[in-house]
Amino acid sequence: MNDPVNVLILSAGTRNRIVDYFKKELGGRGMVAATDCSPLAPALYAADRSFVVPPVGSGAYLEALLAICRDCGVKCVLSLIDPEQQVLAAHRRDLLETGAVPLVSGAEEVERCMDKYAMYRFLKRHGFSVVRHYVDRETFYRDEEAGVVRYPVMVKPRRGSASLNTGRAVCREDVDLCFRLHADLMIEEFIEGREFGVDAYVDLLSRKPAAIFAKEKLRMRAGETDKSRSVRDEALFDLVGAFLGASGLVGVVDIDLLQSGGEYFITDVNPRFGGGYPHAHECGVNFVRLILNNIAGRENAGAVGEYEEDTFMMKYSEATLLKKTDLIGEAP
Repeated sequence: MNDPVNVLILSAGTRNRIVDYFKKELGGRGMVAATDCSPLAPALYAADRSFVVPPVGSGAYLEALLAICRDCGVKCVLSLIDPEQQVLAAHRRDLLETGAVPLVSGAEEVERCMDKYAMYRFLKRHGFSVVRHYVDRETFYRDEEAGVVRYPVMVKPRRGSASLNTGRAVCREDVDLCFRLHADLMIEEFIEGREFGVDAYVDLLSRKPAAIFAKEKLRMRAGETDKSRSVRDEALFDLVGAFLGASGLVGVVDIDLLQSGGEYFITDVNPRFGGGYPHAHECGVNFVRLILNNIAGRENAGAVGEYEEDTFMMKYSEATLLKKTDLIGEAP
């Protein structure tokens, strides 16, 4: 009899759909456990087993994670937020010793994704089209005066997510104000264009793209895709394939792009499930199945762009109601 395939989803938050996708794909061949630092994370209550854990930055976090992996017989562990990717990458060996395979890229590749300026330099070095980035204000001011770049520009954290502390600057005073209010910022050239998102899965065994799904972002909410349209574009697929081959990333990769003047620019890369992944999944691009195949030692064949074009995703809000006595852990 085959051992159960138990999956642990970290920082599940409001991502009930991801929990449901794993439960459906497992079909009783294993269970889905979920963690979060808040007992009010609704996805906890969609999982088979749930745990409230210390915050990622806490000294008690790692031992809590390893204990859950051991106690639950976890075979695969993945996180839905950026900071935890670095924890999984740094402690890959510790996790493997519990029997859990971390769905994460190498520490160097993860760090490059977390540092937007480092990713910009990587893209530029490998010949990909880029929008200009600056971490030094004086260099930016010189280029602006020389006409190399012009206002408006975007000012954002060098390391950040969910569009937090991101603003549009139309003059030098705006830039200076942003840098006074927040630390470790960078300046990004602003260009008009259409926004696209790509969900990609790089096979853990072959290290080649097993699936690529592309969508045009029609509306954003809190840094996530709220409404989107599926698209198929060979030029976009070729660009993403070339980037993935150069990047060294494996597993789930979420890529943001901008199209301007008939050219695609990669603007952000996250080594995890993106907020718009349900669009891909509902179109039959099933990353969950690909993950479970890899955990079982099966290599996935490549299937790039195998989905219907012009399908639309529209997110909507749902609510979970629980009594205080039904909460996991203490109520806030």
